[in-house]
Amino acid sequence: MLKKICYGLIRLLVLIIKKLKFDIQSFDKIIFCIGHVQISKNRDKYSEITDLTQVEAKIFSQNGEDGIIDYLSNRLKLSSKNFVEIGVGNYRESNTRFLYNTYHPKGLIVDYIDNMQAKVKPFVNLWKGDLRICNKKIDSDNILEVINKWCDFKIDIFSIDIDSIDYWIIKKLKNNISKIFIAEYNPVFGPYLEVTVPNIPGFERNKYHYSNLCYGMSLRALINLMDRKNYYFIGTNLQKINAFFVSKDFNKKKFFPKIIIKRLENYTNSNIRDSRDKFNNLSYLSGDEKFKVIQECDVINLKDNQNVISTLRTLK
Repeated sequence: MLKKICYGLIRLLVLIIKKLKFDIQSFDKIIFCIGHVQISKNRDKYSEITDLTQVEAKIFSQNGEDGIIDYLSNRLKLSSKNFVEIGVGNYRESNTRFLYNTYHPKGLIVDYIDNMQAKVKPFVNLWKGDLRICNKKIDSDNILEVINKWCDFKIDIFSIDIDSIDYWIIKKLKNNISKIFIAEYNPVFGPYLEVTVPNIPGFERNKYHYSNLCYGMSLRALINLMDRKNYYFIGTNLQKINAFFVSKDFNKKKFFPKIIIKRLENYTNSNIRDSRDKFNNLSYLSGDEKFKVIQECDVINLKDNQNVISTLRTLK
């Protein structure tokens, strides 16, 4: 009954907002306040959850990452919440904006868009915290240079989502660079393959294959890489595209004793249907259709440290 009342109130609030034609900033302030209430309610069950999806809350993140980040930070008892996020667009919808607007820590956001600082400014109070804005296209050759230049602080949360050569960028990072690490993976590659797209300078997802489905790395490749970086896998978001990791300095049995890690099949059966046809129209492929359309694409097979180029079809 309470849920129905809350749902009704939220619908009424949305209608009022639309009727009054609030500007983006006013709308976001309301969402921010609602988000705080949702996060607060979630915290009551933090000691009991068995899966990250149980604490999802979408405030400024693309999906439910805001809630998951709060849960992980809370359980680790992080005194600071300094962050780096690579791939933020104009920062309106991102993994760390709620963190910044709530705690105003030190942070670095990186992307490559025109007039980035001007586009980010409406969504944050730059004077309240120490947010550094780097307008640069990140690759495996410049990632360390950027981190060394812009980050004179200890990183608590690191997030990367650029639909690109993420694997090769993460590989260049130093071990244990942060306490919490968030990275996008490609569920289309499935649970068994250990693959990534080649380390191509200027890689663009839509140009590598028209379907937009061949990018990034498989979840297995990401988990194995993060293990070598001194992290353990703690789960994914509900959409099954972002994976979360915690530094091995925080023992899982102590900090997350009830979290159950399932077979990888449970984290790669994503229902997202964002494929494109040859004319760049959404084609809404699902299931095995998504893999079939990219099966002739070249990837790097990382299994047993082979690091050889293979087509997906030959690896399936």
